[in-house]
Amino acid sequence: MKIYTKTGDQGETSLFGGGRVPKSHPRVAAYGDVDELNSAIGVARATDPREFADTLLESVQQDLFAIGGHLATPDPKKVAQALAKADLSPERVGELETVIDQATDELPSLTDFVLPAGSPKAAALHLARTVCRRAERSIVRLAQESPVPDLFLEYLNRLSDTLFTLARLANHRGGHGDTTW
Repeated sequence: MKIYTKTGDQGETSLFGGGRVPKSHPRVAAYGDVDELNSAIGVARATDPREFADTLLESVQQDLFAIGGHLATPDPKKVAQALAKADLSPERVGELETVIDQATDELPSLTDFVLPAGSPKAAALHLARTVCRRAERSIVRLAQESPVPDLFLEYLNRLSDTLFTLARLANHRGGHGDTTW
């Protein structure tokens, strides 16, 4: 099977469940940013797959695929099919909060802004955090014209906090400390 179809050469793309939209459409931007976030997390995992957060980050990547599948599916009747493998629930947001709380207990108090730097793992996590914030903003834009589950915004908001905290923890455990502004 060929990876290219040539159907997008004129600036439009097909959505899951049917229909075509311009590649500049807020829906395409939203699921594209979620896809980029997934790749950024993959880079963070690849910096040291034995690192403390690999299992968590892999499960986050699974969640992001579910979110992206939903965002690429404008037809509510097709959403169930898009989410068939998904296990995204409000409990996942709570799990991210637990990770943040446990990591924060290990870290020095935060009194200044932190520059995105330090170890390669921390820098990759900081980059993923900023991509996460952009994905969140893209979903907010989409939600202004199409229904989007509130859970997606809650999840991405908490995920960006999780990535920030994990970046600090990677530096702390690696002896780098925070670079503050």
